[in-house]
Amino acid sequence: MDKLQYDGPVVLAILDGVGLAPDGPGNAVSRARTPFLGTAAREYLHVALNASGEAVGLTPEQMGNSEVGHNTMGSGQIMKHGIAAINEAFDSGEVFNSESWRSAVTKALNGGTLHFAGIFSDGGVHSHIAHLEQMIVRAYNEGVRKIRVHAIFDGRDVEPFSSDRYVQRFENFARKFSDADIKIASGGGRMVCVADRYENDWEVVKRGFDMMVHGEADYFFRTPEEALQILRRITPDIQDQYLPAFVIVDDMDRPVGLVEKGDAFIYFDFRADRAIEIAQAFTYWDFPYFDRGDYKPSDVYFVGMTEYNSDTHVPEHRLVQPLEIHGTLNKFLETRGISQLAVSETVKFGHITYYFNGNSYEKATGEEFVEIESDTEPFETRPWMKCAEIADVVTKEMSNYKFVRVNFPGGDMVGHTADVEATMLAMEAIDLSLERMADEVDKLGGVMIIVADHGNAEELLDEDGNKKTAHTTNQVPCIIYDNTDNREKYELSSVVNPGLANLASTVAVLLGYNEHPSSWGKPLIKVL
Repeated sequence: MDKLQYDGPVVLAILDGVGLAPDGPGNAVSRARTPFLGTAAREYLHVALNASGEAVGLTPEQMGNSEVGHNTMGSGQIMKHGIAAINEAFDSGEVFNSESWRSAVTKALNGGTLHFAGIFSDGGVHSHIAHLEQMIVRAYNEGVRKIRVHAIFDGRDVEPFSSDRYVQRFENFARKFSDADIKIASGGGRMVCVADRYENDWEVVKRGFDMMVHGEADYFFRTPEEALQILRRITPDIQDQYLPAFVIVDDMDRPVGLVEKGDAFIYFDFRADRAIEIAQAFTYWDFPYFDRGDYKPSDVYFVGMTEYNSDTHVPEHRLVQPLEIHGTLNKFLETRGISQLAVSETVKFGHITYYFNGNSYEKATGEEFVEIESDTEPFETRPWMKCAEIADVVTKEMSNYKFVRVNFPGGDMVGHTADVEATMLAMEAIDLSLERMADEVDKLGGVMIIVADHGNAEELLDEDGNKKTAHTTNQVPCIIYDNTDNREKYELSSVVNPGLANLASTVAVLLGYNEHPSSWGKPLIKVL
């Protein structure tokens, strides 16, 4: 079998959150003016890839996400991820047999309060309310009677105005424990409090920390139902993800559930990117990001659902041991002396680096990362995001590397607002940047794989015309843009049900390596 040889680099361009769906009023991908992508899809080899459910190690019909998508692309493997792995840990008893669970319960039995916090929905991307319920049942059966929940409302992986449903579900659930004191103590939208990621805005974390620990917020209510009712009256069209922080108080206006010295605190998100910063806020002694007042990390026993950073092993205490990923593409290329470059803006920088490299920020020899700082304004007001700046870096540096990977976040980040017009602009900005990169690829004699990690932007309205902010289970595009003579030397292979796990081996073949780890999925192309 011949080997492919390119003078220029192999570029992997990941269009975050850009899936395939029939044209329609909510399909910002098909409605956008994207002449480069349109031509590329017609003129070059292309295939639709599976990027959700079992194809990326999730439960059947579970929508894909950026974390598992990049894990799968960068490792070439399908492993149990996210909710599939956590469900298994609950079923096997790993969660409740862990030393961390036993220690948290002991704290609560010795006079402390058992607190839970996390994204409060059944979206299954970052967390699942059923896991919270299972832990409360177990804690109650072990004798715990005082439990407080800090609800980080979703409206992103589920319907944008669904918080009332989850509050009602929880209140009905809590009433089953008539001799226990179980309450929602505070809440707020995931884009407003607690759940920042990639250190994009530490003020989000501070707002959540102050809400939970110090009882400080813009709003105070007697019940979570009252909170949602009044906040909706103040701003009728506010999505759950943007709900302001609030604290529940008693008849004497005292917070009903501050996180205090001697308490145990379980953060039940299993996905790391929106959990690591709040974990640091509770556990780091040397913490420079904001003033925590008189709080000390020794005050509270903090437990994560799993490990949120495999390099720093944060948090120390966790209910589920982390997934270990070996045999990643970047390590495969390191042993062959291939130089690598990873580029994105802050909101997806961790995906193109940490997640792509098997949950590690450790660089391979000859590998470099470039992070472009994201705007903190609402994404729909800057739908072009940092496309131009990303393309600037890639076109300038492309000639210095053999493998370049890049993430354009707009389809996902703007798509999560369900603003169709803004997401169309995001797609158009991406198209312009891809065309610039393609011109440089042609000049250098390289090849570019254009792919997505999961769907979102192609389905922003449901069948009734309501906004849809969640990811999708749709397939994603994969286009091999190649204007070199190599284009005639390979064709699409006959991979059954191709998915994201087939990309690592495809990159390897394009780089001239027909042999690759047996754990990887088969390449999408075969050399003639």
